[in-house]
Amino acid sequence: MLTIKGFGHAYAGQPVLRDVDLTMADGELVSIVGPSGCGKSTLLRCVAGLIAPGEGEIRADGVPDDVAIVLQEYGRSLLPWLSVLENVALPLRHRGLTTARRRAAARTALDQVGLAGVERKHPWQLSGGMQQRVSIARALAYRPRLLLMDEPFGSVDAQTREDLEDLLLAVRGDDTTVLFVTHDIDESVYVGDRVVVLGGSPATVLADLPVGLGPGRSRDQIVTREQPGFVRLRSEVGRLIRHPSPQR
Repeated sequence: MLTIKGFGHAYAGQPVLRDVDLTMADGELVSIVGPSGCGKSTLLRCVAGLIAPGEGEIRADGVPDDVAIVLQEYGRSLLPWLSVLENVALPLRHRGLTTARRRAAARTALDQVGLAGVERKHPWQLSGGMQQRVSIARALAYRPRLLLMDEPFGSVDAQTREDLEDLLLAVRGDDTTVLFVTHDIDESVYVGDRVVVLGGSPATVLADLPVGLGPGRSRDQIVTREQPGFVRLRSEVGRLIRHPSPQR
């Protein structure tokens, strides 16, 4: 689904990322984690085609037509003058669907994220967690092959964050590949099929770690986080971030 080979990027001549290699299969959820400023969001934006990569190769099957993005700044990504239903249905114009089909798909997606009944409200009438659910519903309604998520739960409280993590694991389709950028180590392990750790200066891939905690839908915020495998992996990721040493 996605192949990144020899990728590097610089700002104002200052290298941020170098020699990044990553391959993702159809249906995988891969977490990208690393210290602040290491280039996680830059990598995601280059995959999305929003930034031209400085060097290397990015091949993403279906991009840009079959890609959706969920950002941390949910308040800025929703249009305040449109209703919730209109916000979710808006990107579907690109699919060439009729108005009736766009609205039906938007209602289905809102129901998936637990927001049935708020279609006529406007984003500013909703809590932060509900606004982010609207952003996720908009991405789901589009039915992308590749879903890019840039610290999507970083601006909500801890309880809402856990609820949104479980929502993501429950509603993502088996045919949707997810690249999930986060600064939260526990979150990277909890939602991911793999955790890719970036680090160094300029940053490169320090490790690509399989999670092995069972299917996402079977994970539980209490039980999963108590498992020895979870504790062991989150400790390994933490050590790599604090004491970077490439493990290729």
